[in-house]
Amino acid sequence: MDNKSFLTPKEIVAELDKYIIGQNDAKRNVAIALRNRWRRMNTPAEIQDEIVPNNILMIGATGVGKTEIARRLAKIADAPFTKVEASKFTEVGYVGRDVESMVRDLVEQSVNLVKAAKKEEVKEKASQAVEDIILDSLIPPMRSTSQKPINTTAENSTSVPQDDYELNQKTRERFREKLRNGEMEDRKIDINVKAPAGNGMGVVGGGMMDETSMINIQDMLNNMMPKKNKRRKVTIAEARKLLIEEEVSKLIDMDEVKEEAIAKAQNTGMIFIDEIDKIAKGSGNSSGGDVSREGVQRDLLPIVEGSAVNTKYGIIHTDHVLFIAAGAFHVSKPSDLIPELQGRFPIRVELDSLTKDDFLRILKEPKNALTRQYVALLKAEEVELEFNEDSLEELAGMAFQINAEVENIGARRLHTVMSKLLNELLFDVPDKIGPNAKIVVTKEMVTEKLAGLIKNKDLSHYIL
Repeated sequence: MDNKSFLTPKEIVAELDKYIIGQNDAKRNVAIALRNRWRRMNTPAEIQDEIVPNNILMIGATGVGKTEIARRLAKIADAPFTKVEASKFTEVGYVGRDVESMVRDLVEQSVNLVKAAKKEEVKEKASQAVEDIILDSLIPPMRSTSQKPINTTAENSTSVPQDDYELNQKTRERFREKLRNGEMEDRKIDINVKAPAGNGMGVVGGGMMDETSMINIQDMLNNMMPKKNKRRKVTIAEARKLLIEEEVSKLIDMDEVKEEAIAKAQNTGMIFIDEIDKIAKGSGNSSGGDVSREGVQRDLLPIVEGSAVNTKYGIIHTDHVLFIAAGAFHVSKPSDLIPELQGRFPIRVELDSLTKDDFLRILKEPKNALTRQYVALLKAEEVELEFNEDSLEELAGMAFQINAEVENIGARRLHTVMSKLLNELLFDVPDKIGPNAKIVVTKEMVTEKLAGLIKNKDLSHYIL
């Protein structure tokens, strides 16, 4: 993490603004939390361990951007990120997932990130090796008479006259050029591919065996099984895909990957705990669930406080993992959480409900705006789609009205209205509406197509 490559809080907010409308307070707080990661890594070693992250509790209705803020933040930081629903966990002793599984998921994400970075580093070398394997299959190499055979028992080791050797080399170079130009992608060749070890072998856990022990035993059994090579006839394009993975894995040091991944997860990892209000005391039906709810909170506490969790890649300490919890808190309140857990989320952020103007901005401004997505989908069919300013205002107004009268599901309501508006059109392309057509969505078209959604608001209570 060097200063030049790491964004300032203002730059982080600017990046989040490209995808999320409004919620400035939440954006500012997460930007500070993210920058503090870099600040901690650049403090003297003796105080580095003492600086703990300020975990954040986001309070807001569904569909206002809580998850999106956390997910985009992780992308900006290139940090391991995992999202979990608190309601999926159960207290130890009940049937269900244990809370430590979210830390294992985080480490898994971190390993994938580090592996992807290492793959990029060795990609060129691996591609060269794959090219040589494909070339050997097309034109087996010959040995010149001027060279001593390295291994007389090896295949193709017989010495050949110099002229034949030069012809072989020239042919190979010609074919190499063709491979690089993509002229032979559909040609079929025979290649050796490693068959997955221990196929069909599983471990049935029982009694006191935890998830990590089972994974470790499974890996151990797989490593004990002999690696078999399988001969396959595939196109050169397919051969590239199959062989590149093998060659990359040969060049990557997995021990180094594990060490880096654990360090990355410990220092930059982010865990987003959604629906935390569902495990608060006052949430929902009190019969039978309260004991387990409070138990889940007590199980969460040591993870959020900082503890050592055993994973298949090694032990990870969660002291510096950033936890972002979120919940609507319609039925319960943040104060219904146990005091110890409340104290571990010192930063409280309330997210605003979306207004009609917010909906209009969501349709127009973000990089991944729904309007842009539908334009891109129809462009694939060579059909041009355009939205009038009036049509967008009408769409935003209708989405806001339905949210107010039926059920407030935030920005997700825009998916409902857009789908209803364009369903018929998407069905007619390309059968009735062919390539090079231009469709302009007007206010009248929106009113006509969506009139049923407003009329049937009473009926919509009974529709899933």
